[in-house]
Amino acid sequence: QVQLVESGGGLVQLGGSLRLSCAASGGILSINQMGWYRRTPGKQRELVADITSRGVTNYANSVKGRFTISRDNAKNTVYLQMNSLKPEDTAVYYCNADIRAWSGPNDYWGQGTQVTVSS
Repeated sequence: QVQLVESGGGLVQLGGSLRLSCAASGGILSINQMGWYRRTPGKQRELVADITSRGVTNYANSVKGRFTISRDNAKNTVYLQMNSLKPEDTAVYYCNADIRAWSGPNDYWGQGTQVTVSS
């Protein structure tokens, strides 16, 4: 059974940094797109950044120049390095992956990790 396990969230001050990790496991044959989304209360979930299997990246305008997404295909892991954090980055961050597994292709989500930026 495919699982995405996130880590790295927490509380940080304005201007600080955090690094999120998301490891996929469980009968995986290949992983296409991987990405990070976030949700704040009262708002819809929004794309933060994503990355193709070949390393092509895409970022929300609000995080360009501050966040960097990367992946380690050998470890089935995607990372999000977040620098110069702002209070408006406070949200629950979710990992997403388009995975082809023994059970079939599907879109998977992590459980979410809280990021809180204090001013």
